[in-house]
Amino acid sequence: MSVNLQTPIDYLKGVGPNRADLLRSELGIQTYQDLINLFPNRYIDRTRYYKINELQRNNAEVQIIGKITGFREVAQKRGKRLVADFRDDTGMMELVWFRGQKWIRESLKTGKTYVIFGKTNWFAGKFSMPHPEIELQSEHERNLRSAMQAIYPSTEKLSNKGITNKVVTNIMQQLFLETKGRFVETLPASIMTDLKLISKSDALFNIHFPKTPELLARAQFRLKFEELFYIQLQLIIKNLIHKSKIKGFTFDKVGDYFNTFYKDHLPFELTNAQKRVLKEIRNDLGSNAQMNRLLQGDVGSGKTIVAFMSMLMGLDNGFQCCLMAPTAILSVQHYQGLQELCKPLGISISLLTGSTKTSDRKIIHQNLENGNLQILIGTHALLEDKVKFKNLGLAIVDEQHRFGVKQRSKLWHKNELPPNVLVMTATPIPRTLAMSVYGDLDISVIDELPAGRKPIKTVHRYDSNRLKVFKFMKDEIALGRQIYIVYPLIQESEKMDYKDLMDGYESVSREFPMPNYHISIVHGKMKPADKDYEMERFVKGETQIMVATTVIEVGVNVPNASVMIIESAERFGLSQLHQLRGRVGRGAEQSYCILMTSHKLSQDSKTRLETMVRSSDGFEIAEVDLKLRGPGDIMGTQQSGVLNLRIADIVKDKDILEQSRYYAKNILKLDPSLISPDHKVILHTYRQMSKYRNIWNYIS
Repeated sequence: MSVNLQTPIDYLKGVGPNRADLLRSELGIQTYQDLINLFPNRYIDRTRYYKINELQRNNAEVQIIGKITGFREVAQKRGKRLVADFRDDTGMMELVWFRGQKWIRESLKTGKTYVIFGKTNWFAGKFSMPHPEIELQSEHERNLRSAMQAIYPSTEKLSNKGITNKVVTNIMQQLFLETKGRFVETLPASIMTDLKLISKSDALFNIHFPKTPELLARAQFRLKFEELFYIQLQLIIKNLIHKSKIKGFTFDKVGDYFNTFYKDHLPFELTNAQKRVLKEIRNDLGSNAQMNRLLQGDVGSGKTIVAFMSMLMGLDNGFQCCLMAPTAILSVQHYQGLQELCKPLGISISLLTGSTKTSDRKIIHQNLENGNLQILIGTHALLEDKVKFKNLGLAIVDEQHRFGVKQRSKLWHKNELPPNVLVMTATPIPRTLAMSVYGDLDISVIDELPAGRKPIKTVHRYDSNRLKVFKFMKDEIALGRQIYIVYPLIQESEKMDYKDLMDGYESVSREFPMPNYHISIVHGKMKPADKDYEMERFVKGETQIMVATTVIEVGVNVPNASVMIIESAERFGLSQLHQLRGRVGRGAEQSYCILMTSHKLSQDSKTRLETMVRSSDGFEIAEVDLKLRGPGDIMGTQQSGVLNLRIADIVKDKDILEQSRYYAKNILKLDPSLISPDHKVILHTYRQMSKYRNIWNYIS
């Protein structure tokens, strides 16, 4: 009879209620299943036995065979320690215990052969090993022990309560004895054969008790593939269900608005990437499923024109469209740009933000409901209950990561049927992350810049070169250009940041005095109206220098600004540096980004700065950022919950992730309901998986 893996951990021999409570609270282990999926962090090679005269003074973990020849107690400041002399045929060392002496003294015998394992210390001319793992050689040879010893995740509390790595290994052995090491297969024969995977039972045995390094590698591959395969399967199924269940508005035709604009009013030739993305959007809008597409494109790659042309498809089919941006400044900018494009086509467009006058609001609300208003641009103000559309067919959300799920769902409910949705972001998301976190959205990428854009020249300068940088700024201003100087903003030390900004502002004011130069300043402590006023002066060209904290990170478009100076650049993350750099280079002139730092730089900071100087490809930069920071930091906690991975790592196991998505896609393409006999095991596992939130609770 097979053991039920949902059995509470308390019932496993050697655990008991006290240990069970600790394992639950510290590691979240509730059942046999959870224990089997507690995967080791690392392994120690236990194939080698050292002689005492071979030991090096390097604090390494070693194992030695020998005998205890005597015990003594040594007084110390607090209490006493127990010391044993341990000998083999090449020399003598000491074993030391600071606690648990009584038990040690009673259970260890002199003259017997033991195998000890632990970290060595060199002290007072001899080697010692504090709190060694110790067992009789006869026991050691009998145990279900492998050459590579697993080291499990632990916590301080577990160690203090005596649940050592050895204890965890012992209860893991017990679990394998009780289950006879037999586990249900969770992958179909076709994948197993194709990828030459080892069975589920072999993989679990060799992840905990690897017989050889090669079997360990095969076990890790098998379990990583499985974990990623089921995550991808989940995301793709979600996408398919979305498409089959959630009907969208079908835009049957491409009509006069789109064609007239394309033929007569398009301000520049579209890049191939823009044409490709428009085709993808067109196909979505022409199907009867609701569009749910993420549009990624680097700063300045021309996402806005793609968004506008998608709206024209909506208008051609008699629908209204809206575009929601995270800040008032950004929505004003979108409005001004799109208003220019709407004029020659006679399209009605309005702007709605928190500061729109009540009288104007009334007119907007009225025209939305009677259908006279075709396009509405705005901030969160669009989500208010008062804002009702006659027939909203397409909603575009800019900089999606700044809006929560709740806010987006409000947009969906502005209609009987949810509108088609296009989500835009200028934060390049590495492919691996996009596949894992946004795997249920269709993804389009604009990966080329419009013709005539010159790449921004990026340099790294130390604070000691500041005078040269000032001279360069004066030369650029003399040519009629404008300059940003950005200071970091770190929440914990707002006072410090404010001081940095003010000190910077004063030294810039001394170097660039009025009336020859005019400076704007923008920071988080200012009132919104003052911020907007200062921004406005800079946009109009009344000031040549804008000193600011990172409030200008998203979306401000000043084509005449050609120099971005980032102070204390080592305090910024890579994606932030890249976003800031994207604020310049929007006109036809050569633009520059200067990264200023002190001489003291950590290794990660150096990598970030070198990457910025070397590359202007947002996706390459995002990949480096992912390697440096890991997925949690990049996605923010809200999104990265999807990636509570037990064994796979989406940075290091990128290839396995791609492979798993390929198989999941192909299987669902051939057999969307998973009814073929070969896919029975997938369906069973997937159903189990829907019962339990945590992916590993269902996979074994």
